Amino acid sequence: MDKPKIAQTKPFVMDVEPGKYAWCACGESKNQPYCDGSHKGTGFSPVITEITEAKKVAWCGCKASGKAPFCDGAHSKL
Repeated sequence: MDKPKIAQTKPFVMDVEPGKYAWCACGESKNQPYCDGSHKGTGFSPVITEITEAKKVAWCGCKASGKAPFCDGAHSKL
């Protein structure tokens, strides 16, 4: 797999609590935007990020963001 699967063409906007999160980079996870291990054998790995305070986050859904795991508006150019 060279390119990730587009999970959705808009961000996953969610309220999150402090902690570590594994963002799905391959687009195959059934638990979007989080990794469920579906990347095994694809060459992709999840992006691990730590959130230090409770806040609203826009996780990239198109898997094309230059600021992964967060949305940078790349979905508007797909």
